[in-house]
Amino acid sequence: MNTGQTTGTRPRVVIVGSGFGGLFAAQRLRKAPVDVTLIAKTTHHLFQPLLYQVATGILSQGEIAPATREILRSQDNARVLLGEVTDIDLAARTVTSTVLGRTAVHSYDELIVAAGAGQSYFGNDHFADFAPGMKSIDDALELRGRIFGAFELAELATDPAEIDRLLTFVVVGAGPTGVEMAGQIAELARRTLHRDFNRIDPSSARVILLDAAPQVLPPFGELGKKAHKKLNEIGIEVQLGAMVTDVDAEGLLVKDADGPERRIRAATKIWAAGVQASPLGKQLGEQSGAAVDRAGRISVQSDLTLPGHPEVHVVGDMISLDRLPGVAQVAIQGGRFAADAIMARATGRPTAPAFHYHDKGSMATISRFSAVAQIGKLKVSGFLAWMMWLVVHLAYIVGFRSRVTTVLHWMVSFLGRGRSERVATQQQVYGRLALEELGPEFEVSKTAGGRLSADAGVDVTGRQSA
Repeated sequence: MNTGQTTGTRPRVVIVGSGFGGLFAAQRLRKAPVDVTLIAKTTHHLFQPLLYQVATGILSQGEIAPATREILRSQDNARVLLGEVTDIDLAARTVTSTVLGRTAVHSYDELIVAAGAGQSYFGNDHFADFAPGMKSIDDALELRGRIFGAFELAELATDPAEIDRLLTFVVVGAGPTGVEMAGQIAELARRTLHRDFNRIDPSSARVILLDAAPQVLPPFGELGKKAHKKLNEIGIEVQLGAMVTDVDAEGLLVKDADGPERRIRAATKIWAAGVQASPLGKQLGEQSGAAVDRAGRISVQSDLTLPGHPEVHVVGDMISLDRLPGVAQVAIQGGRFAADAIMARATGRPTAPAFHYHDKGSMATISRFSAVAQIGKLKVSGFLAWMMWLVVHLAYIVGFRSRVTTVLHWMVSFLGRGRSERVATQQQVYGRLALEELGPEFEVSKTAGGRLSADAGVDVTGRQSA
């Protein structure tokens, strides 16, 4: 077993997660007299609000997922470690992480848990085989392959019913992610691809936005109704009060609030409904006595710490406090608040008694040049809201180079008709399913392919694994 303990007399701060909460906390501790260890199961910081643009060919994954090491490379008191945190021991003050069969135990004096949340299928995890979520780069690349691949297969098909199935795209969830995804698929079909095929008319593609809720973008109030109208104008079928009861390769079963169950035949299904907090929340709840809700979020005290553990801070999508939304700003502000508390204790100053979230507003794009934005009492829709959306998202993309290339790609897509990132491979489409078929014993080596466990004695890649 390898240990990841930091030597020295300075407080040891361990941060779990490289998302908004974890990264901004680490950066906040830049000049603090502490040693920071950031542990994450990916090597990048993901700007999740723009994942749908990777899935629809507007941006590359590199523009929204810069390497965490690169971001923190000039921060002398911080180090970055790859590993999935599997256990947190509050009594021993240790964090255990694993990667490729290697286990490391990290001791801490202060802990920030910002492990985020994954997609929730509300107990129907088998839906994921046919309707990928939108929580990771892998998800976005798989969806890109499925979306562009559907048009290619439709060009080859001869059966009109099969062409209709291939050209039907269903997005489940009418929150910001679902609305943005549906809008971009519609734009892709009607603007980008409409002249690229000989036998099919991409603009005839059917884009359906489903939700069991009675309104599009419920938190936006009246702006949600405006968004609904705009979605209809660009050809998206919005079906509300519609609950998905089953998903398979051929389509979905839907139960309407006031009607019988019906079937929608669709090759491409995208799940943008519901989130489930990291299972680390349950661990922390069992050890601290803090309540954990059905979505896996843990109840924290007003200063974002756990009961009886002032040294443990939980931030972002994992927390249940004052009905805070699961948005990037909650994670960013929470991460900075936790870092400030750690700095205060390290320098002998009093800590702030409570975390106060400053709501900077909510935004969602609908289509090119159209969005909705709600900032306090200000409610804006249309082109002005879209421009506000552009500015805000550029401000939070990490790195000057990423901002420049993002602007260039946006110009290609929004001012022209092109998409800079249309490459999609079979590996992207089928890779996740292949790994799941191999099962939990399969280990993916980043240097020499993959292998089954040592006990199995079978190398499924035909190459010698590291």
